[in-house]
Amino acid sequence: MRMRLPRGRRALASLPFLFIAACGLWLIGQSAIIPLKAALAQVLLERAFAQSVESGRPVKPWPWADAAPIARISVPRLGVEQIVLSGGSGEAMAFGPTLLPGGGRLGARGTAVFAAHRDTHFRFLGEMRPGDLIEVQEVSGRTRRYLAGAGRIVRYDGFGVDRHAPRPSIALVTCWPIGGSGRGPWRYVVRAALEG
Repeated sequence: MRMRLPRGRRALASLPFLFIAACGLWLIGQSAIIPLKAALAQVLLERAFAQSVESGRPVKPWPWADAAPIARISVPRLGVEQIVLSGGSGEAMAFGPTLLPGGGRLGARGTAVFAAHRDTHFRFLGEMRPGDLIEVQEVSGRTRRYLAGAGRIVRYDGFGVDRHAPRPSIALVTCWPIGGSGRGPWRYVVRAALEG
């Protein structure tokens, strides 16, 4: 004959199980929220970019944002479009490519440098080919077309940017290897010269 625990002790014995189940449900909920937040952020960035083009000046996607859309990068062959953010901070890079402040200005002499994460927004760099067209639409509404060169793997401190190059150019930079994780000294760089 089995002994039954009193009702109060049974409830007490099930508390650890209930706590673990509640924690598991909370973690599942948290992991479901992250993709939803990312999708919502992209919608807000698209809207802010459209407002920026309309007004001719950068408009923040949400009031507390530390960056604003300043351009859109498109690679037609790959069907890629990315909103570029100002500032170059790690927080901004969580939402899209950023224009690094150390490079040249968009459309001016020199090299403007775009950076993004290798496992999200710049994952497509691994599929680019020399001669691919890269279109950069600025918030002014102007679109410039660049032709990609061959991608190169370089050390983070081994690739220089000519801020005073005679022709406008861009460089798309991400960590190497594409799609990898963890820190490392290698970067993948695709340079592109203004078409014509």
